[in-house]
Amino acid sequence: MDRLRRQMGFLLEADKLKTIVRRNHLSDGSRRENDAEHSWYFALAALVLAEHAKEPVDLAKVLRIAIIHDLVEIDAGDAFIYDAAATAAQAEREERAAARLYGLLPDDQAAELLALWREFERAETKEARYAKAIDRLAAVILNHASQGRTWREHGVSKRQVLAVNERIAAGAPPLWEHVRALIEDAAAQGWIES
Repeated sequence: MDRLRRQMGFLLEADKLKTIVRRNHLSDGSRRENDAEHSWYFALAALVLAEHAKEPVDLAKVLRIAIIHDLVEIDAGDAFIYDAAATAAQAEREERAAARLYGLLPDDQAAELLALWREFERAETKEARYAKAIDRLAAVILNHASQGRTWREHGVSKRQVLAVNERIAAGAPPLWEHVRALIEDAAAQGWIES
C-alpha cells in the first residue's frame, strides 16, 4: 500500500507540469504552451520522425524520456534557452528538482527515472541524442509556424538560433537540414535578427 501511495503522490505532483508556462507559442500564436503540452508534442514528434534518427533507436525508451524530461521544471522552472543568465545555474536547480521529484516514487522507480533523466541531460546514448534533437526541433517548428513570435519578442538572432539548435545534427541529421532551412526562411522573413 505504501508503494501505491507514493506512486499516487508522484502523479499528483507531476500534474503541476501543466502549470509551467514555456516561452514558445502554439503554432497559431494564440498563447504560450505549457510543459505538459510540450512533453506530449515531443513524444508525438519522436514517434512520427523516428526514421530520421541518426541510427536506429529504442523508441519506447525515447518516449519514456519525452514524458519525464521536463518534470524537473516543476521545481526548477523553465529557463529560456537564449538567456545565458537564466540558464547558468539551471543544471544545479534541475538536479535538485530531479532528486526530490523522482524521490517521491518507490526506490526502484525513482532510480530508474532519475537515471533516464540523467541519460537525457548528458546525451549519453543514441536514444538521448535523438530525444535532444526532437526536443529542440519542437521549439523551432513552433517558432517558425508562429512567424518567429518568441524569437521576435526576445530579440533572438539567427546566430543564436543556429548555435542552440545545431545539436539536432547529433541525433537526427536530416532533421537538422530541415531546421536549418526553417531558420534561413525565418531570417529571410525578418522573424529573427540576421
